[in-house]
Amino acid sequence: MNDKNSQPQVGIISLGCSKALVDSERILTKLAAEGYAISNSYEGADVVIVNTCGFIDSARAESMDTISEAMNENGRVIVTGCLGINEDELRKTHPGILAVTGAHSYEQVVSAVHDALPPTSNPFVDLVPEAGIKLTPRHYAYLKISEGCNHKCRFCIIPSIRGKHVSRPIDEIMREAETLARSGVKELLVISQDTSAYGVDLGDGVKIQELAERLGELGIWIRMHYVYPYPHVDGLVELMADGKILPYIDVPFQHASPSVLKAMARPAHQEKSLGRIKKWRDICPDLTIRSTFIVGFPGETVKDFEFMLDWLEEAELDRVGCFKYENVKGAPAADLPGHVDQEEIDARWEQFMEVQQDISAKRLVKKIGRSIDVLIDGFDEQSAIGRSKADSPEVDGVVYIEDGAHLSTGDMVSVKITGSDEYDLYGELESK
Repeated sequence: MNDKNSQPQVGIISLGCSKALVDSERILTKLAAEGYAISNSYEGADVVIVNTCGFIDSARAESMDTISEAMNENGRVIVTGCLGINEDELRKTHPGILAVTGAHSYEQVVSAVHDALPPTSNPFVDLVPEAGIKLTPRHYAYLKISEGCNHKCRFCIIPSIRGKHVSRPIDEIMREAETLARSGVKELLVISQDTSAYGVDLGDGVKIQELAERLGELGIWIRMHYVYPYPHVDGLVELMADGKILPYIDVPFQHASPSVLKAMARPAHQEKSLGRIKKWRDICPDLTIRSTFIVGFPGETVKDFEFMLDWLEEAELDRVGCFKYENVKGAPAADLPGHVDQEEIDARWEQFMEVQQDISAKRLVKKIGRSIDVLIDGFDEQSAIGRSKADSPEVDGVVYIEDGAHLSTGDMVSVKITGSDEYDLYGELESK
């Protein structure tokens, strides 16, 4: 620990989704502005913040394990995030926790840090960067445009944790986006629980298309995540076709069988999604569509599962993630009949992934011979590693550039694609 004359040190561990990561960045930015230093180790921290995830049981277990580790290694721990709604349970397991707050409770977390570790006045403390403290690499950042969700999906407890959908004012979002662009960020990843619903609660006519248009004027990559397939999304795809925002859309379909979607209580479950996908690709031929699915939802029959595989074959989505269904404490799905045996869930997941790997490989091989823009994220022993417009960080594939060792992280380069596999591309720098 630090002596009383040194700058107070705060450590943070951020678990779960990108939305929680943004919460962590806001907390750190506020603390840094008050003179706190950020520690990257338990030993160097005077207090440790654990930003938890409680979406599914495995995430809850990871959060509990992390809290235990922080208590054992440091002992002065503040818990925040989704698991914070279970304060009694947390304090029963770890009575020495300093404070517990819920999700996106920035001021409560900062107040808890003040109580545990009062700030010190130090005129020589480095100024906080204009863009704030970021937990992502300097060349990309997440931009959260709303909090909460109005849907009542039976597998999800997010509305009970984060509340109803609340959009941020568009001018506030744009100020943050402009600041990030000025600081050198080359890609903004737009996130929320339901990006398509942006603006429905503002009452001034502002909708997601207007926000996307304004973001598109910044001259950097704008990538859309968690877009529900409402009809007005066609307007977003038109902006993609015009080059205003990246031709990339992340749509959480979750399933394809009408009976399973109904059991999940998914919004717009009667949407003719295959027709919508075809229309989007007619509007924007270079469009990349990513999605996530759940296998083994209670009541999912072999026929439902096979329906989804057939749907996948026809839809030919570019990027797909798949989750094995888990009961979530407090989620209505846990009480539904027809729970699928875990061994069967595992087998369905394997089959699902095999089908999607074949689809992905067939779509990627079509890019061989093309020249594409690539944003450099890092390096391995042999290649520079970057992402194209079709690749979101950490969830999609990458582009390996064998002759890119001299490049720098954050560079934007043109690459000719020479090879591909199930998920990734391989290429060489275009000659000047």
